[in-house]
Amino acid sequence: MATLSKKRKRTSRKRLLFRRYNYNHILRAKLRGSRKKWSTINKMAQIQEYQDLVLDALETVQFKLIRDKTDINNDALIFHPAMAHQIFGESETIFGYQGLQVRVLYTAGPLHIYLGIEYEKRVNEISGGEIKADDVVATIAQSLPDGCYFINQDEFLKTLDKADKFQPFGEKLSEYTQRGDDGSERLFEIYQCDYKLSSFLKFFARLQTFILWFVDAASYIDTDDAQWCYFICYEKYKNKDGQYQYATAGYTTVYEYYAYPQNKRPRISQMLILPPFQKLGLATQLVETIYKFYQSQKNVVDITVEDPSEDFQRLRNFVDAKLCKELKCFARNEIIKGFNKEMVREAREALKLNPRQVRKVYELLRLYYTNVHDEKEYRSYRLEVKRRLNAVYYKQLKDLQKMERFKMDTEMLRARLPSMKQRIEQLQEEYVLIEQDYKNTIDKLRA
Repeated sequence: MATLSKKRKRTSRKRLLFRRYNYNHILRAKLRGSRKKWSTINKMAQIQEYQDLVLDALETVQFKLIRDKTDINNDALIFHPAMAHQIFGESETIFGYQGLQVRVLYTAGPLHIYLGIEYEKRVNEISGGEIKADDVVATIAQSLPDGCYFINQDEFLKTLDKADKFQPFGEKLSEYTQRGDDGSERLFEIYQCDYKLSSFLKFFARLQTFILWFVDAASYIDTDDAQWCYFICYEKYKNKDGQYQYATAGYTTVYEYYAYPQNKRPRISQMLILPPFQKLGLATQLVETIYKFYQSQKNVVDITVEDPSEDFQRLRNFVDAKLCKELKCFARNEIIKGFNKEMVREAREALKLNPRQVRKVYELLRLYYTNVHDEKEYRSYRLEVKRRLNAVYYKQLKDLQKMERFKMDTEMLRARLPSMKQRIEQLQEEYVLIEQDYKNTIDKLRA
């Protein structure tokens, strides 16, 4: 496929957005707002006329984390949302403006919010009032907790006068120094909160507004539920006066499920590192801090993850493999003997890992120690992983055979299963993806 130039890419993107935008939305808006009778030809001509007023929300919406009043005009601080369908609908578009900029500003520490828009022209004026532009501020405000944002920039800036007094909530668990390629150092601290302090809950309500822009299928958690535990990461930095201040960098929520008789099973639910702080190793530090926090508690059965994304699963695999590599059962001379129950026992007791995750870590470390240039050794590894991948398919076959022994009709069930040839091809595809994923993690382990 030929690579499009940047200009053609942008043009194609705009045309795609316009096709995705519901034409009937514009037509209905015309009919509601106009006393004129429009012919079908006139309607379509008007639609084409306003095509340039359908804007990509991912480009139009701008975020900033404000540490100082001078940051307001510092465009180097701008970052854009990863998604907008949870705010503006599946089309991720905003209609009715030329030269639109949507500004969503947060104070860096306490995260007070300002919403505002700037534009050159609006369809309300262009159409003589016949068509109305989307109310952008009202649309975004619907996703925010009541009364937690400003629409007056001067009032918002007044909150910066008190920002130097902002302090992290909860108990400090760990700190991490990130060293840049230029020798610079940045200090981060991770705190744990599980209490119902009203000031913290208001702060967290503002913090979790980011997830709708950066986490797909996200929803706000119920902070009235006492089973939630919060882990917040802050950067500790010096302001222009040489005084230490804190900027919020990210967070993780953990739900502590009950486990019989008097135990609990913490489940990592949400994790978000804000874009300006990504690629600094903070997600790894958060996970390791959470592990240490729960590993010291005797009533914790294991630590699980709720519906992890592919990126988070890779992160989890890396952290778990790094920790398991130090355990006796995961030494090279033990790994090459194959997977066993002792690995599950030791990983659960020492690290609170569940059996399924232990198996993934075993496969990853087995590949870590496997000489892929030794055909016999490499083949042995591939077969073991494929046996695990194929276990469900063979169970389905055995279930069908059992049903057939009892003279049950299995024709429709068999039709849904792939043939042996198809299954072999599928299995190879699955294996290649898993091996590549493991290799990427191994490269990180060896770095």
